[in-house]
Amino acid sequence: MAHRAEPPDGGWGWMVVLSAFFQSALVFGVLRSFGVFFVEFVAAFEEQAVRVSWISSIGIAVQQFGSPVGSALSTKFGPRPVVMAGGILAALGMLLASFATSLTHLYLSIGLLSGSGWALTFTPTLACLSRYFSRRRSLATGLALTGVGLSSFAFAPLFQWLLGHYAWRGALLLVSALSLHLVACGALLRPLSLAEDPAVGGPGAQLASLLHHGPFLRYTVALTLINTGYFIPYVHLVAHLRDLDWDPLPAAFLLSVAAVSDLVGRVVSGGLGDAVPGPVARLLMLWTTLTGVILALFPVAQAPTALVALSVAYGFTSGALTPVAFSVLPELVGTGRIYCGMGLVQMVESIGGLLGAPLSGYLRDVTGNYTASFVVAGAFLLAGSGVLITLPHFFCFSVPTSKPQDPVTEALPKKGLGED
Repeated sequence: MAHRAEPPDGGWGWMVVLSAFFQSALVFGVLRSFGVFFVEFVAAFEEQAVRVSWISSIGIAVQQFGSPVGSALSTKFGPRPVVMAGGILAALGMLLASFATSLTHLYLSIGLLSGSGWALTFTPTLACLSRYFSRRRSLATGLALTGVGLSSFAFAPLFQWLLGHYAWRGALLLVSALSLHLVACGALLRPLSLAEDPAVGGPGAQLASLLHHGPFLRYTVALTLINTGYFIPYVHLVAHLRDLDWDPLPAAFLLSVAAVSDLVGRVVSGGLGDAVPGPVARLLMLWTTLTGVILALFPVAQAPTALVALSVAYGFTSGALTPVAFSVLPELVGTGRIYCGMGLVQMVESIGGLLGAPLSGYLRDVTGNYTASFVVAGAFLLAGSGVLITLPHFFCFSVPTSKPQDPVTEALPKKGLGED
């Protein structure tokens, strides 16, 4: 373990960025592209589409709700063995899925086993990255998360090609081999010991302090509200365009346009997050507000040119808020508690992600169109922006982005729990 007084802002940290890049691709790229297997599973098991759709839903839920477990284990044992174990579980789940004879087998193998592996990989890696960077944290996070966008383009056609040549069982075997590379990514994570670590205690003490930490709780509420509306275009934009008499192919292409813009937004925002003075939360509020306004404007646009422009704008701003959202947390709780803090935030904010799409669909069924769905989605993001304004030092321009806004000792019992 390397011992440093402060994050090195480089050095081996760039290898951690590389590891996080491939991990984000191998976790969320696979999840986003797994719909390619959907039709094959429906035909192979002769089941209803709604039952087959539970495979990926269980995997996403386990990944999100299991994040605190991965974070707690990383706090105790370090991220390297935890992430390597997660890679083995993710690959093993895909391997066992290739021998499935019923949907229950797929629920257990892909949903539960691979989902558990994903829970042990992504969050600990991003937390480890945050400990290596201070001044360049937003840029490093933005570069790491570009793996999601690139893999979303590459994996969908790759999986389709595998299905055409090896059928779904053979394709799952190869996806298992691909997932096994998470073990190599985990091996790149070199634990880093920082000066503030002894003050924060073990996982239990950190959890207790975070649950009484006012700014952290408010930030968790903000991200949950943002997450509720964030994914609505990815779920319902194509259906909204079909209601406007668009053909299926151009409607789907608009999502690809948004994905490219999302990729650009992540990199640009990462650079701005390190260059703009003051707390990163202010930049996050800007991107969140713009995303909320753009979502509310989707029902107003009717012309194809306007819809394309809104899709590009949504992709850029929604991608831009992602790296700074992860960069705000170390400023609030310090790098000593980043493992526990990031896992807890991921678990709670997933509630918004799980409820947002069903709420949007319900509004569509009640009103007969997606106008209310997009307006309400935008309202959730604007509400999250309002909560962000309450964070410490939000209006102070003299606070450097490289230092925690809320010192780690403020939330320890000796200072009084719950004090801002």
